[in-house]
Amino acid sequence: MSVTEKMLLALVIILAVPWLIWRLGRTDRWAPLVVVQILTGIALGPGLLGAVFPEIHRTVFTSEVTLMLGGIATWGVILFVWIAGLELDLPQAWANRRDSVVTASFALFTPIAFGAVVGIGVLIHNPAWMGVNAQPWQFVAGIGMACAVTALPILILLMEKIDILRKPLGQRVLRYASLDDIAIWGVLALILLDYERMGKQATFVAGFVVAAMAMRKGLPRLPEPDRWFIALIWLALCALASDWAGLHYMVGAFLAGAVLENEWFGQDKLDRLRHYLLLIMMPVFFLSTGLRTEWDLGGIAVLVIALALLVAAVAGKLAGVHMAGRILGWPPGQARVVGWLLQTKALIMIIFANILLDQHIISAEMFTALLLMAAASTMLTIPMVSDRHGEVATRLKG
Repeated sequence: MSVTEKMLLALVIILAVPWLIWRLGRTDRWAPLVVVQILTGIALGPGLLGAVFPEIHRTVFTSEVTLMLGGIATWGVILFVWIAGLELDLPQAWANRRDSVVTASFALFTPIAFGAVVGIGVLIHNPAWMGVNAQPWQFVAGIGMACAVTALPILILLMEKIDILRKPLGQRVLRYASLDDIAIWGVLALILLDYERMGKQATFVAGFVVAAMAMRKGLPRLPEPDRWFIALIWLALCALASDWAGLHYMVGAFLAGAVLENEWFGQDKLDRLRHYLLLIMMPVFFLSTGLRTEWDLGGIAVLVIALALLVAAVAGKLAGVHMAGRILGWPPGQARVVGWLLQTKALIMIIFANILLDQHIISAEMFTALLLMAAASTMLTIPMVSDRHGEVATRLKG
C-alpha cells in the first residue's frame, strides 16, 4: 500500500469505528460521540492495539501516516481552541462580577489544590512520571490545573443537548467557565515560561498587545467575509508567534480568539464551524492523541493514578461550587448541578495534556492517566445532570 492509501485506511478506521460503537451501542446518555472517539483513539494507540496486534499497528500507523494525520490534527485543534477563546463572555461576567468571580474562583482553586495533592503523591511515589524538562512545581501545578479544567466548547454542546444553554442558569455556567478558561490558560503560560527565552516571550506579549488593539479597532469595519479571512490569518500568526516564543501554539490560538468578539462573525456560523470541526477534523486529533499513549510503567499504575485524578477533579469541583453556593445563597440542589456541568473536561483537558506532554512537563504515562480521567469525568457529567435524575427538570429554572 502507498502512504496515501494507508492514510485513507487510517481515516476510515478513525471515522467509522467510534461512530459504529456510538450508534449501535446507543451510548449517548453516558458516553457521547466525543467521548467514544477519545476512548477509541486510546484503544488504537500503541498501548492497546499496538500491544495486542503490533504488526497491524505498524502497517497502518506508519511514521509517515502519523505525520500526515498530525498535520490535520494540529490545524483542527488550533481552530477549535480559537473558537473556545471567541466564546468567552467577559462583558456578562463583569456585569455579574460578584456571582461570577466568587463561583469561578472556588470552582478553580479547590480542584487545583486537590489535584496538586495527587501530583505531589505521584512525585513521591515515582519521579519518573514527571517530564524530563519539568521542575517539580511545574509538574504539580500542571496536574492541579488539569483537574480544574472545564471544556467550554463541550459544555456548550452538553447544555444544548439538555436544553438549558439559553436559560439564565446556562448563561451563568458559561460565565463561570469563561473566567476559569482565562485563568487556566494564564497559569499554563506561567508554567511554560522559559527563563532562557524570556526575551522572546516578552517580545511576543508586547507585540501581541499592540496587534490585538489594531485588530479590535480595524476588524469590525470590514465586511463579514473579509473578517473571516483576516481572522484566520491572525490566528495562524498568533499561533506561530506563540510557538516561536516557547509558549506553545495553542496558547497563541486561544489568545487570538479571546481578544475578538464572537458577534463579529455571527454566533450561528461559529456554532456550525464548531459542529463541523467536531465532525470532520477532531476525530483525527483524538487518534493522533491516542497514538501517544503509553503504559510502560504498568497498566495498573496508570489506572490507579487516573482514578486518583478523577476523584480529585470531581470532589474538588463539587466542593468548590458548594462553598460558592453557600456564600451566594443559591437554592438547594443548584450547586450540585452547576458543579457537575463545570466538571465537563473532554477536549480542552486533552489539549491541555498534549501541551504538557509536548513541553516535557509530564511523562507519556502521566499523559495516558490524564486522558482516562478526562474521558471518565465527561462520561459522568451526562447522567448526573440528566432529566432521569430529576435535576434539570427541577433545578434549572433560575
